[in-house]
Amino acid sequence: MIVGTAGHIDHGKTALLQALTGQAGDRRREERERGMTIDLGYLYAALEPGAALTGFIDVPGHERFTHNMLAGAQGIDLVLLVVAADDGVMPQTREHLAIVELLGIPRALIAITKCDRVDPARVQAVDEQIEALLVPGPYAGAPRIALSSVTGAGVETLRQALLQAQHEVLQRNTHGGFRLAIDRAFSVAGAGIVVTGTALSGQVAVGDTLMLGPQGKPVRVRGLHAQNQAAASACAGQRVALNLSAERLALEQIRRGHWLLAEWLYAPTQRLDIELRLLAGEDRPLEHFQSVHVHLATHDVMGRVALLEGTSLVPGGQMLAQLLLNAPVQAVRGDPLILRDQSAQRTLGGGPVLDPFAPNRHRRSPERLAQLQALASSQSLEQVLPVLLANSDTGLDPQRLERQFNRPRDSWTLPGDVRLVDTRQGSLLFSATRWEALKISVLEHLARFHRLEPDQMGPDRDRLRRFTGTVLNRPTFISLLEALLASGEMVASGPWLHLPGHQARLSEEDEALWQQLQPVFEQAGYDPPWVRDLGHDPVAVRLLLRKMARLGMLHQVVPDLFYTDAMLRRLAAMLVQLAAENPPIQVTAFRDKVGLGRKRSIQILEYFDRIGLTRRFGDKRHLRLDNALAQPNEP
Repeated sequence: MIVGTAGHIDHGKTALLQALTGQAGDRRREERERGMTIDLGYLYAALEPGAALTGFIDVPGHERFTHNMLAGAQGIDLVLLVVAADDGVMPQTREHLAIVELLGIPRALIAITKCDRVDPARVQAVDEQIEALLVPGPYAGAPRIALSSVTGAGVETLRQALLQAQHEVLQRNTHGGFRLAIDRAFSVAGAGIVVTGTALSGQVAVGDTLMLGPQGKPVRVRGLHAQNQAAASACAGQRVALNLSAERLALEQIRRGHWLLAEWLYAPTQRLDIELRLLAGEDRPLEHFQSVHVHLATHDVMGRVALLEGTSLVPGGQMLAQLLLNAPVQAVRGDPLILRDQSAQRTLGGGPVLDPFAPNRHRRSPERLAQLQALASSQSLEQVLPVLLANSDTGLDPQRLERQFNRPRDSWTLPGDVRLVDTRQGSLLFSATRWEALKISVLEHLARFHRLEPDQMGPDRDRLRRFTGTVLNRPTFISLLEALLASGEMVASGPWLHLPGHQARLSEEDEALWQQLQPVFEQAGYDPPWVRDLGHDPVAVRLLLRKMARLGMLHQVVPDLFYTDAMLRRLAAMLVQLAAENPPIQVTAFRDKVGLGRKRSIQILEYFDRIGLTRRFGDKRHLRLDNALAQPNEP
């Protein structure tokens, strides 16, 4: 069990721990000289002979060092709220109590200290004052013990209450990835760099590799202590000291607020969606985009609050919000955090992290708010996943979910209505209903494309994606198309996608115009007219002939010069015959055979080069026998 103190300055927190453990708390010279705790103090003691060591974290009570108190309060199992009988409830009593309530610390004991300095009536009055303070919150009815660290009266009663609580402490999550928020880093002669902190989840053992700090530097665990005792492994809920080694690892690279994480959990982020509660004692609303200090585990970082359900949050109110941080942090769902004002003089509120990978777009959409409300109300991944999927148009990244919930994928029990879709950028989760709806939508858009462009075989993949206006990224959309192609609901003809049975055809207007132009092409033989010479609107003619080229009925040899498919095949047959009689093919020989001018002959030959019937070498050409037009059965 880990016990953390809380309370106003000079209320006897350090003296009480010394009476409980027999160990002095303030060991720094400046603390002894000033008679006050400045930074975190760490003590370990067995509450009774043979019992496991209990870790104690002594926090400063002065308002100037609240940031240090916050670093020590994260991850404790029980808060020991200390109130001096002579002073009673003071400002830091209230602020520290608000902080531990926001952090969700499960248990509290209240110690009324310095009872040797006052009469029993004053102790009774302070006890009633504390009772009234606790009534609105989660610690109403918490045991209150009057004692004196000087005379020892009541200390044993407190010890027994701590022992009872130690038996009731819930086991932390040891199945997820290891997470430790660093609160100290120092160098030990002969050992090297050592970091300490409270293990918040998972397990660690000597020889493990962890990721350190915002840069994710890989470090190896050379040795460790758990609850101040040498050990081969440690787990969540323990105070842990880790001896680290890595190439070019320097003490200056490590500071309070950094994390040590399992490798697969490393995912720095600067946007967090949270459920925010503003303290009722605030005298003004919290405004949208207000600057704040964000305290997450041992990290203190500046950021802004983007309110998601309004423009301001009234004192005592609760609202979904997004934090935009100035520096990257590590977080998982459920991590509690505290917000303090921009000048770091008072605590504003706080709440749990809902999604450490908050989106920067559509963060106030009804679908996104529905996801966040589910994350706030549901406990497990399995409970919340159906809602997340039902409100996701683009699928969910399983790796991101693993990190968000600190749950390896092999521990999931997925609902039956979940489809795992493989894409070129990794797997995505969709509800089967949503995936089928996406397929139906694509088919409906493709049918609409056929109605609008009947003369085209169909769009290619990228054009179809643009036509549907989908929010899916390209790899996911391609996977969707591949599923439709595999099922036969969609067909590909080369790069063109179309519905089964669709045949490209001309519209009635185009068909009527072609009926007028077709005799002209047939009479022209090997020398068809240019678009401008066909006697109709050049724009309409050009558009029609290009459509027919896409259908394979015409061939555009050069811009605005088209040959019918039958005529081009006859030219190709003449070329094949010429290559057989007098290889290699020369421009003059081809010109003489077809009876055209040199310029037109070169245009036709260059077109054959482009479609792969011939290959040019200088001023000569060779037939490519692998081309379909070169086969003997071609006309």
